[in-house]
Amino acid sequence: MNISLPHKLLSRAAGDGDSVALRHKTLGIWREYTWSDYADTVRLVGLGLRSLGVSQGDKVAVHAENRPEWVFADLGAQGIGAITVGIYPTSPAAEVCYLLAHSETKVVVAEDEEQLDKTLEVWDQLEDLAYVVVIDPRGVRVLDDPRILTFEELLDLGREQPAADFDASVEALKDAEVAIIVYTSGTTGPPKGAMISHANMHAAFTDYDAELSLGPGDEVLSYLPLCHIAERLITVVNGISGGYTANFGEGGAAFANDLREVQPTFFLGVPRVWEKMLASVQVRMNDASWLKRRNYEYWSAKGKRLATARMNGQLRPWDRLIGALGSFMLFRALRERLGMSRCDKALSGAAPIAPQVLDWFWSIGVPVREGYGQTENCAQATINPVDDVRIGTVGVAVGGAEVRIAEDGEILTRGGGTFVGYYKNPQATAETIDENGWLHTGDIGFLDEDGYLRITDRKKDIIITAGGKNISPSEIENRLKVSPFVREAVVIGDRRKYLTALVGIEYDTVGDWATRNGVTYTTYRDLSNKPEVRSLIDGVLQEANREFAQVETIKRFEFMTVELDHEDGQLTATQKVKRAAITEQFEDLIEQMYR
Repeated sequence: MNISLPHKLLSRAAGDGDSVALRHKTLGIWREYTWSDYADTVRLVGLGLRSLGVSQGDKVAVHAENRPEWVFADLGAQGIGAITVGIYPTSPAAEVCYLLAHSETKVVVAEDEEQLDKTLEVWDQLEDLAYVVVIDPRGVRVLDDPRILTFEELLDLGREQPAADFDASVEALKDAEVAIIVYTSGTTGPPKGAMISHANMHAAFTDYDAELSLGPGDEVLSYLPLCHIAERLITVVNGISGGYTANFGEGGAAFANDLREVQPTFFLGVPRVWEKMLASVQVRMNDASWLKRRNYEYWSAKGKRLATARMNGQLRPWDRLIGALGSFMLFRALRERLGMSRCDKALSGAAPIAPQVLDWFWSIGVPVREGYGQTENCAQATINPVDDVRIGTVGVAVGGAEVRIAEDGEILTRGGGTFVGYYKNPQATAETIDENGWLHTGDIGFLDEDGYLRITDRKKDIIITAGGKNISPSEIENRLKVSPFVREAVVIGDRRKYLTALVGIEYDTVGDWATRNGVTYTTYRDLSNKPEVRSLIDGVLQEANREFAQVETIKRFEFMTVELDHEDGQLTATQKVKRAAITEQFEDLIEQMYR
């Protein structure tokens, strides 16, 4: 049986061609694509790429925001045996150059003038790059260059070829062949290209389908970068395999509105997204009338008491009555505003999340389960079972995966999702996958007596104090980020006598607080430097400190007076802090806290 995504797409179109597969909002208008539209466009893209000389094993890079053309290019390339390489829209030109050169990309599909310019800037360093296809050519002045063509011109090239040629290529695909290369975040060095096969993606779908059971009638919002393995699974792999509808909104600042319009039935969020949603409610409550605040506090307390019963699937009739009344009085309106009114399945992943955040969502009736995986196992490792959710854990091994703990505490996984290896890096591959097929994740954790996995931290991030105490910085950082006033926190303390923290404020919420309290400011830096803001954040730290042992408390803190950014090298493309870059940039500030 052919389990490749292009084959599944053609089969889906043949059996359910008139159903809506994708929606895309541009300039305020939603456009629908049926499964037949989807398959037909993918076919044209594949044939067009072949006309440009792309063949088996060649690389096609996609450098764009989430939109239908992203997946059309992805699957069109896969269908002719090529390999897709995703590039984050926020990647600066230097990173684009590295990725295109390392992957030996032959064709780039770029979104617009902005992304095209990044490639043009470094093209003379790219021996293998032959063409760039521009999705939105508005403002592009170099279209007379024969190496640059529009997406529509690519489709026209495809129309000149027999459709059957694409279908024949799809039939010839082998399960073990590499379908995509996903470049990892690169928090400690240059990104590594993880090779993912058709079989890897099918295994990931099979395991998560057993837990999520998504199908026709379900809807998702595609908003996390499609370069990320988790969003690739939700939008493309599971979407095609399960037959549900993926929605592409306008993104960016319009994300919250996109979410309210779509009201997805399933939602995947990274911790930052869940934290931001909670913070938005907390800020609104600060500005609400006394009566509204009292109503919120009363029903929030009721909701928290019901949350545990919900997690265990043990709601009694009386609980259901209280829940229904709470929904009428508060929860329904909250869920509607957040875009969660239809969401009966939700996941948090890609990074640890504070239990307090998950507790809150369960209390308002949004069942967010935490799962665990990484690019190298195709996000296929663990998930909390639907009828026995345990906050603070990432659940138990999914059906086709195994999890065990090495002697040094490192989490090891094994299963059908385990990647093929790192592209052009056999040494790193051998260090990651051992002779028995176990993937060494680089994370530290432990399994409880029921097989639930608890993650401590990244192995390389564990802090060992001068007194020899091992401390997980992420646990403390996540607790601080529960506050609506803290956007980022970096705990320092390796080989030091005590812990300190670098804190980045949440500009919107702290700015709102400052306005309400008569504190004037002009910029992010100016706001961070206000004595009143320091007092505010000191209160946040003191409150968090009460939940930790003495050795784990933050003794001093300083502000990072710039907003961290991927393009400035402080964050990865997935918004994870590059600790080495931060400690180098703020070295003087750190040393000041230890004087």
